[in-house]
Order: sequence, then structure tokens, then C-alpha cells
Amino acid sequence: MTRYALRTLLFAAATFTSIMALHQTTQAGPPLLCRPFEIDGARSLPWDGPHWRSVKADYQINRLVDDTLALLTPETPVIVRMETLRRAAIYAVWSLNDREVGYVARDLSTANELLSRLRERARQENGRHQALALFDIGYLTETFKQAAPVMQERHQLRALQRDLKLDGDIDGYASVIKAIERRRGDAVMEFAAAIIAQHPRRADLRAHLQKAVAGAPDGSLLARNLVIHFNDRGKSVAELRAQLGLAKN
Repeated sequence: MTRYALRTLLFAAATFTSIMALHQTTQAGPPLLCRPFEIDGARSLPWDGPHWRSVKADYQINRLVDDTLALLTPETPVIVRMETLRRAAIYAVWSLNDREVGYVARDLSTANELLSRLRERARQENGRHQALALFDIGYLTETFKQAAPVMQERHQLRALQRDLKLDGDIDGYASVIKAIERRRGDAVMEFAAAIIAQHPRRADLRAHLQKAVAGAPDGSLLARNLVIHFNDRGKSVAELRAQLGLAKN
């Protein structure tokens, strides 16, 4: 084998390894947890890198509930809310038995406190911000639900879903749907509903995705996140529109 051929072979092997590593990074866990959302540098919980579980090792978890609630203001865009709640779930739940996170919550008390505070806020809010309160508790509930079965399977945490107090009166997916109805349709919330509907798969997945793509202008933050999270259906918004039978905006 010539030196040039050897260099070519090594380069190809390295490229393949990089692609596989990227694929494993984006496919490593449930969809509400394993794919970070692009938020253009907006304020969220502290993070320490591009990986989906790049927590900040020195972050004090006793601050998590208050920090999360402070970030979820009425002015916070829905996609930033999604990333903030995803990070909160990594800190408070996923870190419990995933040693690769490099950060370990002692128990589920922080997760349950956050659930309780958001649940109470959704009950009390009856003004123009009710949709956001419903969205937040619904989205966090579904994120925790996706975390629990995987962790039970991998780490024999048989009581995790019960201990997370997910058997209460909040149906996370239904709460997100109510939020969409109160907003009279919201393309970003439809995007969130589509991700929830992936796992376990729901019949309304395609309908949610169609509404999200239809409301995503080219180059928008929503459009970029749609391509990141549904790249199996299209590598651009144009491809997603074509795949979903939508005319170009």
C-alpha cells in the first residue's frame, strides 16, 4: 500500500468515526433529553459544552428550582423554555445514575419540588400567561416520563416513575395541547408536541410536525431546530415541507 493510499484510508476511517460519534451523541437517549435545542445564546441553566449532557459540574442543585422558575418568564421564547426544562431534567433526574454526566443529584427531591412548583403555577394562572404555565408543566412532565423508563431499564430503578410523582392529575401531553389551543395555534408548541409524540409514538405526530413546519419561516430559530430534531425526514425546511406534502411559504 502506498503512503498516499494509507493516508486516504486513515482519513476515511477518522471521518467515519467522527460521523458515528456524532450520531451516537444525537441518538443517545430519549428525544426530549438527548438532543439540545439551539437557542442562539439565550439565557438558560448553566451548561458546559455542546454535548446533550454537558452539565456544569460545580452547579449547586439547591438553586435549580428557583433558577428554572426565574428563567421561565412570560417573555422567554418557547424554544428557550424547552432547552431550560431539558437541562433541568438532566440535572435533577438523568444524572442520578448516568455516570457519564459527571454530576450526581442525591435524590429526586429537587425534581419533585420543580414538578410541584410548576404544577401549582399552572393551577393558579388564569390570565393571558396561562398557556405558558400549562406548557411548562406539561413539557417537564413528559420529559421526566421519557427519562424514567430508560433509567429503570438500564439501572434497575423500578420505583423511579412512582417516586417522581408522575402519577398525579397532570397529563403532560394533554397539558401541552391545551396550551396550543389557548394560543390559538403556536408553531413552536406544535414542534414541542411533535417531539413528545415521537416517544411513545402517537398518532398525531405527523399533524403536529406539519403545523410546526408550516409555521417555520426559512432561517428562523424554529426552522433550524426542526432540521436538527427531524433530520431523518429532511435535511432542510424545504425537504421537510416536501416530505410532509406542504407547499412552500
